[in-house]
Amino acid sequence: MKKIYVFILALISGIILHAQGTDPQAKKILDGVNGKMKSFKGITANFTITSVSSKGKNNGNRTGKVSIKGQKYLLKQDKVEIICDGQTIWNFDGAKTITVSSVEESGSTLSPQNLLSNFYDKDFTYRLIGTKGNFHEIEMKPTDARKNFQRVNVFVDKNSSLITKARILDKSNNTVEFTLSGINTNAALDDKLFSFNKARFPKDVEILD
Repeated sequence: MKKIYVFILALISGIILHAQGTDPQAKKILDGVNGKMKSFKGITANFTITSVSSKGKNNGNRTGKVSIKGQKYLLKQDKVEIICDGQTIWNFDGAKTITVSSVEESGSTLSPQNLLSNFYDKDFTYRLIGTKGNFHEIEMKPTDARKNFQRVNVFVDKNSSLITKARILDKSNNTVEFTLSGINTNAALDDKLFSFNKARFPKDVEILD
């Protein structure tokens, strides 16, 4: 689930990855998303995650909220929290453990820190596969076959030029879909929101770094 959270952060940050030889139509759309996102100082959004098994069983929904300011972010889903002040990441599992890592050592290609400053990467190929209705649908496939998912389909709202939905198909043919709603691109976010405060967590919490 932590990797799904990273996908959400990538989405709300307008992050889509570039690879050589990809669809120029898709690139033009994603360039538009990138340009728009760079003009926003603070972003908040609600998200809903829906998971469906390979056999079509709906495993229910999860909801949460993300806040992003530059390279800082806060994600909350039930008791789970992921806090980043731009240099350090604190991941609270919702029970009694907080895992601490630096942005540099996280090494995730979908990390906002790694991508907000450089929109383009070479971990995906992508192509425009649909333009009906209110959305452009772009299919993304990892160039590294060792990734634990087969593809990600992202949906770009034609009116807002924002990514508001994504669908991930994993190697076991399970699907995770998440939708963003209530997006505020003019949020006034205090830097204190992204500061770690141990007093906010259980007294017996274990911090692993």
